[in-house]
Amino acid sequence: MPTAQAPRLHRSRGAVAAAALAVALACGLSACEYEYDDGLSADDTPSPSVTYTDAALPQDPGMNRPVTGADLNHWVAEVLPELQGQVFHTGYGLLDAGATRNETTTQLPSGTYALTLVCRSTRRVSFTIRDKENILVDLSLRCGTSRVNVVQLAADTVLTVRVESLAPANFAYRVSRL
Repeated sequence: MPTAQAPRLHRSRGAVAAAALAVALACGLSACEYEYDDGLSADDTPSPSVTYTDAALPQDPGMNRPVTGADLNHWVAEVLPELQGQVFHTGYGLLDAGATRNETTTQLPSGTYALTLVCRSTRRVSFTIRDKENILVDLSLRCGTSRVNVVQLAADTVLTVRVESLAPANFAYRVSRL
């Protein structure tokens, strides 16, 4: 016994797309209006009670000026806080404009070390750390940030730390075993 089939409607893709667009325009545009109160009146003059603030306040330029004495010790304690690991060497100081400082660590046993570098200056400070044969770190650091480099020492060695700055600067570094 034959069964009755529903008649098929053939629609083109263009007709379906046009219908969908018409529905989207009819429903979507009327509901997409967005209004907000920016604190301005109709004549665009600021009201006396509205204050404007900048979400990204500029950094205080005094935060990058080098310090001495107790302020230097306080800054080092702040930027190189106490660690749980074994600290082999910490160095810090003040550089005059155009000055270079060369320091050496004590003999370090072979192993993996974290070299933490920080500076305080209006310009970048360059750090170069090397063992007997290789440069392990060669970095021009933007002051106000810190950098931790992990190095592997295959044999017991003494590291040489060279710090250079074109402007007066504070520097600090720490060599700790991981």
